[in-house]
Amino acid sequence: MSRSNQHFVASLIHTIATHTSDVNSVAFSPDGTLATASGDKTVRLWDTADFSELTASPLVGHSYYVHCCTFSPFGTILATCSTDGKLILWDVKSGSKVATFQHSSKQSIRVCRFSPDSNYIVSGSDDETLALWDITTKTLVRSYNTCNDASVVACAFTPDSTFIVSGSSIGDLRVWDAKYGHGKALSYTLDCHDLGVTSCDFSPHIKVKDHGISGCVTYELATSGQDNLVKIWEMTADLSCASVVLKQKLTLKGHEGTVNFCCFSSNGSFIASASIDKTVRVWDSSTGQQLCEVEGHTRYVTSCAFSNDSRLLASGSNDKLVMIWKLTTQEDCIVNLLDNYKEPQCALKTKDANGVHKPMDSWSAEEVGDWLGQIDLGQYRDNFVSNAIDGTELCNMNDKMLIDLGVAAMGHRNKIIRCIKTAQNKPTVSRSVSNLSDNGIPDEYLCPITREVMKDPVMAEDGYTYERSAIQGWIDKGKDTSPMTSIPLKTKQLIPNRSLKMLIQNYLDSGKG
Repeated sequence: MSRSNQHFVASLIHTIATHTSDVNSVAFSPDGTLATASGDKTVRLWDTADFSELTASPLVGHSYYVHCCTFSPFGTILATCSTDGKLILWDVKSGSKVATFQHSSKQSIRVCRFSPDSNYIVSGSDDETLALWDITTKTLVRSYNTCNDASVVACAFTPDSTFIVSGSSIGDLRVWDAKYGHGKALSYTLDCHDLGVTSCDFSPHIKVKDHGISGCVTYELATSGQDNLVKIWEMTADLSCASVVLKQKLTLKGHEGTVNFCCFSSNGSFIASASIDKTVRVWDSSTGQQLCEVEGHTRYVTSCAFSNDSRLLASGSNDKLVMIWKLTTQEDCIVNLLDNYKEPQCALKTKDANGVHKPMDSWSAEEVGDWLGQIDLGQYRDNFVSNAIDGTELCNMNDKMLIDLGVAAMGHRNKIIRCIKTAQNKPTVSRSVSNLSDNGIPDEYLCPITREVMKDPVMAEDGYTYERSAIQGWIDKGKDTSPMTSIPLKTKQLIPNRSLKMLIQNYLDSGKG
């Protein structure tokens, strides 16, 4: 996703409700695996293709609250840390422990981060120290003492693995040498955030004035704090004398409570922030402009993370839920909704002899089998074909029928039903043509129930957006299944879709509606 001055629309595509306590940390691996860490002492791993839980999950090894989880740069190792004072490294594929580290004080470890070169991991603790560990030898390299009577709650490596920045619960930032063995802070800045820093993260971009040992390097750092702010800093290091200067560049205002977490997208273009005000916000990192406000959680949002391609945003909360959002630019939303797991393209690949797209209800059982392969669920092809599931039967498929056909994984059942709805509702959409209703109004602006322009759009648990009065009326009639998928609604909670409401209002104000 390239940098854009446009705002984003965030669409809820999945909710994970497996954890039994606060979700404290979420993280994406480079290949798309999602990790979630909780106060229930577990860490869980999810396949974002269908949000099924991986066989190695859950990871059980901590005896208390798990504060943080983070993937190694190649995604093969996951690190977690806890109130139990342990930092555990896990093999992502097998779920086995690779190593267990502990600060000498055995106090709670609040945060951990891998070095971008994969050689080290750093951890911050309530004992006022940072510890740098060698991953290969599984030994402590050095310990950094902040000497400030405060917990180390944030830390991050520069993208070249040369320096570490730490943030404390009293609000200061300190810069440490991670390469040449210096034990004292190279720089410190007091009162960066009133009442305390909560997190920090570096952009992947580096500016180098002069190459070599005497070069001058500039990094971009984002921090969040108890003062409701996200700040962007320029950190300039003179490598010839190990001199480091932090200079505040931008202040991002908008949150109405403590900002618990912030992170850059993998390309450095965007920053996401999670707050006590129950929202996640996305910002343009170059201008500080707010691009999106995401609302859905009912309690504090503790953490957030971008997928590697910046198209997905995960958020964790004290409401015990993990929500995954798809980010779409306004232009893409108006021209055409981004494809949901390739479903629109897959739905269009069945054509007749003249090359015209065939309606789903006219497909043969063999074509249904081919379609399953197109949506990456070809393992069920033989069952569908042998049971003569043609297009007519597919259009009437429900959750119980899919179970009878051997589709045991709930994520796979949900995906099949979403694909069916996509093919039924948008049989001839292409990415170059606006997805318009018969009267020329973008279809996403119409309530699926009333087919009228929405005035108060809300998202239901099924991920679809409806006019509030329409879906509330559906629920009030005692119907406990989704109007779109027929899957049971586990919660009756309705979430305002303010981004879509803004788009609809802009559309109406333009005189097109």
